[in-house]
Amino acid sequence: MTNWNNTHVLILGAARQGLALARWLSRRGSHVTLSDSRNADELASARASLADTNVTWAVGGHRLELLENVDVLCLSGGIPLTLPIVQAAIKRGIPLSNDTQIFMEVVPCKTIGITGSAGKTTTTTLVGEMAKTDHGRQTVDHASSIVNRQSSMVYVGGNIGDPLINYVDDMTADDLAILEISSFQLEQMTISPNIAAILNITPNHLDRHGIMEAYTAAKARILEFQTEKDTAILSHDDKGAWSLRNKVKGRLLTFSLNDLDEGLSGAYLHDELLNLRDGNAYLPLILREKIQLRGDHNVANVLAAFTIGHAAGFKLDDMLEAVEEFRGVPHRLEFVRELHGVRWYNDSIATAPERSMAAIHAFDEPIVLMLGGRDKDLPWDELAKLIHERVDHVVLFGEAAELIEKGVAGVGGGRSVDLHRANNLKEAVFIAAEIAAAGDIVLLSPGGTSYDAFSDFAERGETFRKWVLELS
Repeated sequence: MTNWNNTHVLILGAARQGLALARWLSRRGSHVTLSDSRNADELASARASLADTNVTWAVGGHRLELLENVDVLCLSGGIPLTLPIVQAAIKRGIPLSNDTQIFMEVVPCKTIGITGSAGKTTTTTLVGEMAKTDHGRQTVDHASSIVNRQSSMVYVGGNIGDPLINYVDDMTADDLAILEISSFQLEQMTISPNIAAILNITPNHLDRHGIMEAYTAAKARILEFQTEKDTAILSHDDKGAWSLRNKVKGRLLTFSLNDLDEGLSGAYLHDELLNLRDGNAYLPLILREKIQLRGDHNVANVLAAFTIGHAAGFKLDDMLEAVEEFRGVPHRLEFVRELHGVRWYNDSIATAPERSMAAIHAFDEPIVLMLGGRDKDLPWDELAKLIHERVDHVVLFGEAAELIEKGVAGVGGGRSVDLHRANNLKEAVFIAAEIAAAGDIVLLSPGGTSYDAFSDFAERGETFRKWVLELS
């Protein structure tokens, strides 16, 4: 849809995506109702932010009668399709949408979309840095605003930072929009970006999607609506991503930590050197040792970013400069401090066991691992095996502590692991500080979500950082 005047739209969820979309639609003459399960007091700040609009609020739950006369139902990221009001809307034939879909319907410029089970934010942010100086562009991301327009602009957002619907009215055909897109958003989308990248598809969000087939199908939608003029970028090393190559309608590029098969184009690692191949053309990029980020998974993210940047036509010098200067994103293997010879890392973004495994593989030093949070119905057995191979001490916290403890304790054979239980994350920090010795790494890489104690992984990571910096 491009004309929203006099439409009736119901938005579920008054977080940043729902608020941004409500404001944008109301400015276009839509009659917007914003529904949230929280009460009026809990929503005071959100309601105040929309005080200058005609948005109608429905608080305390998503009542079925809200569907009366609704033309479109828009879902914020945390709203599952299994919610009764969503199922009722589907039965009534009410179309579903979200802020990213509506953004894609009206965006005037070229788009890059990046999805995956892990690495989305790091890769999206790095691609934004690569684009920053390309053709004299300026970058707008994470709630920044445009001061002037002397050149084309790069907008970075979507599932990170500000929803780009906030900026779409300022965009021109010469600009570039780079979006991180989650499986939750992709479920309702019927438009694909010009350049679509799938970094990996590993078990995640099964509490939402139920089975891997449904989760994979949601991720695959980023390719489904491309044309022969578009480009798809799939990891060659990840079975889930590479299995979707038959769905590619346009150009296929890939990236790998190993040499590429004959006939494939993309970025790859060979003898500790990152390279780019496009047909018969070959280009050395950068030595692995110059990458500031730890771990093979981050090298894969850099390779993905190079491939995306090449597909977008970025200048090589701009890409190289961005990679050499990139220090990562907060809460993703973020170095916090060194105290008494112990180095503390914040990997709060690790909300799935697979992500915790990637973090463990990033270190050769002895590890004190902090695990916990809320379980997402994901398997812990592979992480438990890796812990017995690579981790000396584990400090457990949160709702999933007992579940994880049983998983780790149930691994037969192998080296022994010292297990500790904490009542909460703060106590876990103190226990880890007592256990760790000089030369150790203390790694917060929870494997579970933050929702048992924090609003999101960022709040958990910021709180962890604060407590670690207070240690003496």
